[in-house]
Amino acid sequence: MAPPQGQMRPGRQLAVLAGIFVVLYLLVFFSGGASGSFMDRLEPRLGLDLVGGTRMTLEAKNTVDGRAPTAENLEEARQIIENRVNAFGVAEAEVVTEGNRNIVISLPGENRDLTSVGTPAELRFRKVLKAADGSGAVAAPAPTPSASGGASPNPSGSPSAGASATPSGSPSAKATASPSGGQGGMAPTPSASASPSASASPSAAAPSPSTSAAPVPAGIEEQRKAVEQKVGAAAWAAANGLQGPADLTADPSLADKLKPFGTLSPEEVAVLPAQMQFNVPTIGCAQLDKRPPGSISDPNQQSVACEDSAAKYLLDVAKVLGTDVDDASAVLDQTNSWVVSLDFTGSGQDKWTNLTREAFNNEGQACDASALGQDGKCRVAVVLDNEIVSSPEIQGVLTGNSQITGSFTQKDASTLAGQLRYGALPATFEPQEQQNVSATLGASHLRAGLLAAGIGMLLVIIYAFFYYRLLGSVIFLSLLLSALLVFGALIVLGRNIGFTLTLAGIAGFIVSLGVAADSFVIYFERLKDEIREGRSPRSAVPRAWARARRTIISANAISILAAVVLYIVSVGTVKGFAFALGLATVLDLVVVFLFRHPIMTMFARTNAFLSPRVSGLGRVLRTAEAEGATTTRPSRVKEA
Repeated sequence: MAPPQGQMRPGRQLAVLAGIFVVLYLLVFFSGGASGSFMDRLEPRLGLDLVGGTRMTLEAKNTVDGRAPTAENLEEARQIIENRVNAFGVAEAEVVTEGNRNIVISLPGENRDLTSVGTPAELRFRKVLKAADGSGAVAAPAPTPSASGGASPNPSGSPSAGASATPSGSPSAKATASPSGGQGGMAPTPSASASPSASASPSAAAPSPSTSAAPVPAGIEEQRKAVEQKVGAAAWAAANGLQGPADLTADPSLADKLKPFGTLSPEEVAVLPAQMQFNVPTIGCAQLDKRPPGSISDPNQQSVACEDSAAKYLLDVAKVLGTDVDDASAVLDQTNSWVVSLDFTGSGQDKWTNLTREAFNNEGQACDASALGQDGKCRVAVVLDNEIVSSPEIQGVLTGNSQITGSFTQKDASTLAGQLRYGALPATFEPQEQQNVSATLGASHLRAGLLAAGIGMLLVIIYAFFYYRLLGSVIFLSLLLSALLVFGALIVLGRNIGFTLTLAGIAGFIVSLGVAADSFVIYFERLKDEIREGRSPRSAVPRAWARARRTIISANAISILAAVVLYIVSVGTVKGFAFALGLATVLDLVVVFLFRHPIMTMFARTNAFLSPRVSGLGRVLRTAEAEGATTTRPSRVKEA
């Protein structure tokens, strides 16, 4: 191999490295986001597993028709969820997207149930067309349900309204109008009871609503065929032939035919036509309530939903949507109960007025007798996602702002109001994991991680001084400079791109110690090979660097490539591990080129480097001298 061209000036590389340190730590102490004392400015952004808090991952699921969320929908959902989280009043909450399906919510320093922030919160106002028993009983005929509106909020903040399947019941759901611009709960308004007592069987006067003629998406059609095969042709034909809720007392054999529908999963029930879900008595609220989110989100289609898991209702198309609500707030009404006051937009108010007019007059006799309230007026169901919050009887045309009432606590009412205020999510999400870490446990994790990193670095340094002696000081200084570069980079990246150091990140830095040690071994062993070949230590340094450089770059490039691939395909804490490993490897390359090789060139010019005992090259130097003496003596004898 040809000798390296030109004379190296190590001072230049060291000056460049010093410049990098100066710029980096100027950013640490004086860049945007730096505040507090100098010690405060030296604190990196720590993850929840190190400081405590709550972390939840939401995964976007395909809708019932099989379509996946778009990137625009995912970003819109992220912004809505971020607004909902910020409504908690928590400082430094973080909501980010991961990949094309996940949204990760992080609340440092606080443990909280975040399930409610991922609910779709699709609000629909639909007339109740028919009512039937929702117990899913096979042998009993459909009773005459009443719909008392005692609402029972669920833990996620999406209240589900109460409904009684008996003729009697005290109504509590009310559709109330408030004075313009006022709080809906503070003014006397017409009450709206919800206790129908008519039979659940369809009346002759009421027309049987038919499903929309809109084309069925291919995905749903395929799933319906699979359900048809599961229940059998006889059961499917019997269900298709029903014009209203089946009267099993009139035809006991029908119960056996329809029994297979009771074995369907909620996901399978969700793809059935609305009329079939309503008419088949073996399809009960236990299945309907557990349908996937978004199963009845289409406002242009009739739907079926349950109230208090007791009565199931056939609902009309949605005439008023959540987007027609301009604002929502949790307030106390005249009875000192928590309600959600709704302020409609200009066009939304017109839609709401028209809907209440239709319900009050029962235009076209669309509401069956089984769905009427005790005063003979239609009821309007307030549907949130797949659940009926309340279904009040409309006792007047409402021209002002209105309220959603129920047995709300302040927390439930505030959560529902926040969901309606910030809008519905454009995609359906399911919680994948939620971690609650206490501050004490987080501090323990941090101490354990730093201890592991310190032990790993100490072992490398001890081995380096034992095996390489003076060269071990080069390894020690290189690792120290790499650590300082990594620490400064963590602080700057935490302020500018939100990178947080987690336990997985600490593990990535510990693994990077092995990558750094490999580059030392490659360089120093190549140096020994050059000395064995008869070169002096000073001349061996540049030659060893020229030969080891390509191997060092290749090894580090493979580590960086692996980290990049892992970062792209992974989610959650694994991303932190990949980022930390890649960052440490890149900075190790900087130290290799700007410190390790220049400092070795400077050491090669010192007497200590030529001392076998001090440099760590003693055995190699003695072997080289012995081989040189052996090869020299025979040549002299021959010349004589």
